[in-house]
Amino acid sequence: MNHLKLENQYSLANKKSNYGVEIMNLPIALQLWSVRQDAENDIFKTLEKIAEMGFDGVEFAGYFGKTASELKAKLAELNLKVAGSHVGYEDIFNKTDEVIEFAKELGNKYIVCPYATFEEDTKWLDFIEKLVVVNEKIKQAGLTLLFHNHDEEFRKIDGNYIMDLILESVSMGEIDTYWVEYAGISAVDYLKQYSGRIPLVHIKDMAESRKESTEIGNGILDIVGIVAQAKASGAEWLILEQEAFTKAPLESVEIGLNNLKKMN
Repeated sequence: MNHLKLENQYSLANKKSNYGVEIMNLPIALQLWSVRQDAENDIFKTLEKIAEMGFDGVEFAGYFGKTASELKAKLAELNLKVAGSHVGYEDIFNKTDEVIEFAKELGNKYIVCPYATFEEDTKWLDFIEKLVVVNEKIKQAGLTLLFHNHDEEFRKIDGNYIMDLILESVSMGEIDTYWVEYAGISAVDYLKQYSGRIPLVHIKDMAESRKESTEIGNGILDIVGIVAQAKASGAEWLILEQEAFTKAPLESVEIGLNNLKKMN
């Protein structure tokens, strides 16, 4: 077999998922929590910088005093898409109609519950029951509710991870691969376990100390393997997020984006 034929076979193999289906590079969004101070100072200027870097979209974490129509117009001007939006569970539970209306006007189909923490198992179970109820209302509106994990959702209740209980109840999720790894679990295996049910995948790297995130490509996580499994599992977006910085946040996320594009 000649070298060219080998090269062509290798290229073809790397365009296939585990299921033999051709997969393309996934669009990359920035979770705006990563640059929240810049966004709070001037969200429109920050969005312009994000577009200039080459991001395909953004995931909101607050709306910085702007209306849905104002944000939608600015995103259209910059050719940025909405990957999703983090909305606190208090608003999801208590202001469901407003949350749905804003998401629809913005053009966002994924409402993401970003965080919850409870010391008592019964409170977690009560929280999950409330997610189930509001999930039905969100589905009826043509949108999708996701839950975003940290590490504490990998504590067990009656032998089951809390995150598993949530995904069994709500069906869909947003997996933060950094926090899965932080909890001592393989992010690749977890994405594989919930194949077809994780449309949004948070990507950030882990500093060698394992205590904080760092620029993608500058840490110890198998980002290439995680990205490959995200594609094979049917993810729609890779969402870059960073929570700890040694440089200006916008500089750090640009480094991460450039490195992630090489792996995607």
